[in-house]
Amino acid sequence: MTPTKLPLPRFLRFKGHSSLSMIMMWVGIAITLLFVLIAFLAPVFQSWGWVQNPKEFLNNPVHEAPSLSYLFGTSRQGYDVFSRTLFGSQVAWQVVILATALSLLIGVPLGLLSGYLGGRLDRILLFFMDTIYTLPGLLLSITLAFVVGRGIFNAAIALSISYIPQYYRVVRNHTVSVKTELFIEAAQAMGASTWEVLSKYLFLNVIQSVPVLFTLNAADAILTLGGLGFLGLGLPEETAEWGHDLRQALEALPTGIWWTTLFPGLALTLMVVGLSLLGEGLNEFVNPKFRQ
Repeated sequence: MTPTKLPLPRFLRFKGHSSLSMIMMWVGIAITLLFVLIAFLAPVFQSWGWVQNPKEFLNNPVHEAPSLSYLFGTSRQGYDVFSRTLFGSQVAWQVVILATALSLLIGVPLGLLSGYLGGRLDRILLFFMDTIYTLPGLLLSITLAFVVGRGIFNAAIALSISYIPQYYRVVRNHTVSVKTELFIEAAQAMGASTWEVLSKYLFLNVIQSVPVLFTLNAADAILTLGGLGFLGLGLPEETAEWGHDLRQALEALPTGIWWTTLFPGLALTLMVVGLSLLGEGLNEFVNPKFRQ
């Protein structure tokens, strides 16, 4: 006789949903896919003087207002704002996917092991994770950005540290509640190893909240990355990053140069809103408390 697995996690079996959740879901999906498309199309506009402003683009007009030649105008460095806004989406996705993936790959396994094995390992991990969790995320990212230096991968590391405890806590708490189920005890009685219990019987039943957490962390990571860029940290200055572009644009805003602030700021806001709506829409499917 082999131990019986739970059929499927509840969020995969759920059929009913409210119209509001569907609206949030589809609007979030549409905005998110739009920025994915923008990131892929960004290289098409590379010839417009995009990221590093090489010598052939140094003659671009400075603070040129939006026109047919420069759709979003130009900055005080001669950058084409349209191209940098598009490439900002590509850079944001690179950093955000790396940061959230690192957090997930570290936090989920640690949460599974901690919740299942318990004991001293659980107490030690809880202490360290709770310590990190109590620190303000932006302040922690700023400190780590000083330590690891600039670059896409380094920025992802600086962002991911504050998200690891969130994955750990969610997965660990679910593991503690699920490991007492009869099908887990049956698997243990049949001689299943720790790895088999974790991978075959626990994993799919404790990750209900991970998709929601992933999207919400992605939205938060974009804001944090923009904050680092605004402070002059995270990525090299020549990289097309919305926070850095906003920092440069604020100096010209009092003189009526509005376009260098509007378009990067609007792109950052829309991407965060899209991921947040997607996360909130998913949350109704995952969390029974929000179901009608």
